[in-house]
Amino acid sequence: MRDPHDIIIRPIVTENSMDLMADKKYTFVVDKRSNKTEIKNAVEQVFGVKVEKVNTMNMLGKKKRQGVHIGKKADWKKAIITLTEGSKTIEFFDGI
Repeated sequence: MRDPHDIIIRPIVTENSMDLMADKKYTFVVDKRSNKTEIKNAVEQVFGVKVEKVNTMNMLGKKKRQGVHIGKKADWKKAIITLTEGSKTIEFFDGI
């Protein structure tokens, strides 16, 4: 089994994700190879909360251009974590 800190890469802090926090939904960038069960277990171990549901999306990297050279940013996976009603909030997001 992989380390939970290897599955959760970083939180996504945008205006839309901040609005979702009122409904106890938190957004993270996760490892592309992880599944919903691994993501759920990792969030519960790292933050000590109870997860109700996990929604995942595979995001395609954007094409970038510098003069005549064309490149592409890496593809990544986004997970929206919904906590149960009785669960505490994730303290990481409280100061933001």
